[in-house]
Amino acid sequence: MPELPEVETVRRGLTELVAGSQIRTVDVLYPKMINLSPEDFTNALKNQIIEKIDRRGKYLFIRINNGLTIVSHLRMEGKYDVEPEGTPLSKHTHIVFHLTDGRQLRYNDTRKFGRMNLVDTGHELTVAGLKTIGPEPTERDLTLDYMRKIFGKSKKLVKPFLLDQSNIAGLGNIYADEVLWLSKINPKQPVNTLSVAELKLLRKSIIDEIKKAIDGHGTTVHSYSNAYGEAGNFQNHLNVYGRQGEPCLRCGTPIEKIKLAQRGTHFCPNCQVIHGDRHE
Repeated sequence: MPELPEVETVRRGLTELVAGSQIRTVDVLYPKMINLSPEDFTNALKNQIIEKIDRRGKYLFIRINNGLTIVSHLRMEGKYDVEPEGTPLSKHTHIVFHLTDGRQLRYNDTRKFGRMNLVDTGHELTVAGLKTIGPEPTERDLTLDYMRKIFGKSKKLVKPFLLDQSNIAGLGNIYADEVLWLSKINPKQPVNTLSVAELKLLRKSIIDEIKKAIDGHGTTVHSYSNAYGEAGNFQNHLNVYGRQGEPCLRCGTPIEKIKLAQRGTHFCPNCQVIHGDRHE
């Protein structure tokens, strides 16, 4: 599933490719993907201009000049690409934005899990999943005070806790494994037993890792690619995810993989040991 760095890479690609472009009309080939009827969706966007593309967590906000925003969630396999008019459609192309400059912005999704909600700009948080979204994993938004507060009142295991978008926006399975390895925290550690020192290190790891991943254009797992159809290269820099059985890059102990919260979870059994409550 595309995670925050991949979605940010798509945002930047779409900004370069289509910001300022005018939509002539829209073809909705899979109506279940949108929140309106195909007719209402098309009529609202016809002849309008894509002003810019923003992002919140894993959601793209495609800003339209008539006061509307397309909230786009890529889910498992969603992708955008831009092709000249007349280029044959893929069987997985479900929505086509015909631009007045002779190009098409296409949304492709092999599993059809992605969704687009057309809402009034300013009402994006009414979309399911955005109502309770947590802070962005940035120096400014993800404060230590906030982390101490939310971690201190939960007994959940830390890996599922990090995957919950209402706690921190944008962390998915890959980066949760990576930041826990970097912080030497076991994925089964209850969050309310983490010390302030551990929370400080975890916060730094989250912020640094997401920034590095964005700079590396994201991670390629399965069929993810960015708005240019290019694969991300951050998978070449992963420390623990997907390395089960290989030696830990820190201590040499073989990396283990377990199932936690229905997700494959990678960790070092030597570096990441479960401990009791720590209050320092």
